[in-house]
Amino acid sequence: MIITAATASDGADWAALRQALWPRHGLDTHAAAIAQILAAPKDLANFVARTADGSAVGIAEAALRHDYVNGCQTSPVAFLEGIYVVPEHRRNGVASMLVDAVEDWARRLGCSEFASDAAIDNTESHRMHAALGFEETQRVVYFRKALSNDPADH
Repeated sequence: MIITAATASDGADWAALRQALWPRHGLDTHAAAIAQILAAPKDLANFVARTADGSAVGIAEAALRHDYVNGCQTSPVAFLEGIYVVPEHRRNGVASMLVDAVEDWARRLGCSEFASDAAIDNTESHRMHAALGFEETQRVVYFRKALSNDPADH
């Protein structure tokens, strides 16, 4: 397995893997996001896992977060924004190699903490995070209330 920093030449594969991870967005949306990431890579790290024959089988996207990160005590914090490994390559250490690449990037930037999150009901992701050495710090349910700008609604 070969782990490299993602570049423009990885764009199509990267977009396809993002589509598998975040399917509610279309390939065009992912391609546009990748172009934006590559145009302004400050505080971002993106890695692609490829087999010896060059097939892209995983990605990891990370960011340096300067705001408060739940469960962390320092700033900035490296944050795993997304990780995906195609199903037939799971449980073979690919995610671990991708996370190692992000950790190396974070250490070079002076980070002492690495965080991530997962939906509260995504138990598969919870198990993966635990297997990768993450510890759960807290559970949160976010709420939202729409505000009207119409004074008659107040």
